[in-house]
Amino acid sequence: MLKEQDLGNWRKTHGLSEINPAIGDQQVVIMGWVSAVRDHGNIQFIILRDITGEAQITAKKSEVGEQLFAMIKEVKEHSSIAVKGKIRPQERAPNGAEVIPSELAVFSIARKAAPFVTQGKTSTVGIDTRLDLRAVDLRRSYLQCVFRIRQTLLNSIREFMSRQQFIEVSTPKMIATATEGGAALFPIFYYNREAFLAQSPQLYKEQLTMAFENVFEIGPIFRAEPSRTNRHLSEATSIDIEKAFADYNDVMSILERLIVNIVDSIKDRNKPDLAFMELSMPALELPFPKYTYSDLIDKLQEAGEKIQWGDDISPQALKSLSDQRMNGFYFIVDWPTSAKPFYVKPSAADEKISESFDLMFGPLEMSSGSTRINRKDQLVERMQKQGLKSDSFDYHLRVFDYGMPPHAGFGMGLERLLMALTKLDNIRDATFYPRDIDRLAP
Repeated sequence: MLKEQDLGNWRKTHGLSEINPAIGDQQVVIMGWVSAVRDHGNIQFIILRDITGEAQITAKKSEVGEQLFAMIKEVKEHSSIAVKGKIRPQERAPNGAEVIPSELAVFSIARKAAPFVTQGKTSTVGIDTRLDLRAVDLRRSYLQCVFRIRQTLLNSIREFMSRQQFIEVSTPKMIATATEGGAALFPIFYYNREAFLAQSPQLYKEQLTMAFENVFEIGPIFRAEPSRTNRHLSEATSIDIEKAFADYNDVMSILERLIVNIVDSIKDRNKPDLAFMELSMPALELPFPKYTYSDLIDKLQEAGEKIQWGDDISPQALKSLSDQRMNGFYFIVDWPTSAKPFYVKPSAADEKISESFDLMFGPLEMSSGSTRINRKDQLVERMQKQGLKSDSFDYHLRVFDYGMPPHAGFGMGLERLLMALTKLDNIRDATFYPRDIDRLAP
């Protein structure tokens, strides 16, 4: 009878990806969770997985003895175990080697069969079923690849921004007033008064350019938008930068070079993941194509879309355009001032147009950025035009009395970018525990 035991003196000597014939006949201790078992009568196979990869445990009754063989025969998928044994070359096993066990420790026995398999590229069950058991779902080979790519993406952002002499900052997520106006806020009770979860670090990162010039943040944002599309989350991770003594052209250049750095890093560091997913990264050339908002409105009208200047451009509308360059990354620039938040700077040549951009990937918006207003009187005027009370933003406006430099920046959704690069069908698979209008647990 298989029994659970504590960790005790068991400690792993090797990650599973390190199990290979070069180790020789030395004894190893490996640990992980069981992703597959195969019963071939007098031979039992276990595929064990950990954060580094997987290894095959091969137990022949004649080699391991009846007692250990009987224990191994009881091991179920998803159980958490440790195995002590020796390495033997085996071409058909992961990394060309298998482990012949001499001891087995079972830390946790799986008592239920998962409603989905973990080794395939696709799942036969719906996403809601998977999300109800998200920690088990994240054991799936495909999602393991996605989140290793996510880790590379985050590391490459931090490396790139550091090379550009940006300082990583952290801004408050409990705030006194809306960052951008509007009703898409989650109210919270903060001691004896109402507060909100932050929609964006926008105003704080602008202020921080006064002290640090170039700043970036990777952190959570919260949007109370009652959307059920496959590209919206109520809690997301935003990649934000703000740069002093710059305009929107300067930060567009940073953004496109950042994207190229991310893609190159994934190509270099995630070759096995890309191979398993049968995925190739997009081919990129600098600079990215740019389309003015006005030109796109004209093109959409010519294509028969019922859209007017000043309207938002929907993903569905963009799909009606046949420009092949719009299948990858491209910018839409010079949006109507009326469509942008109060801090976005109008063009000096035409105040109806703002110095702003959206970075797109096909029809999907990846990022939004602009030159910011750095003069207090202009900022107050823009607030008034949008029906905002400047008194509510006094904490922000007061710093403009002390020499706010010209500055520009952007925000980009991490999950949106990961979704685009890995070709996920649903943004909920680009985050660990998604939050949306219908889901608050697990």
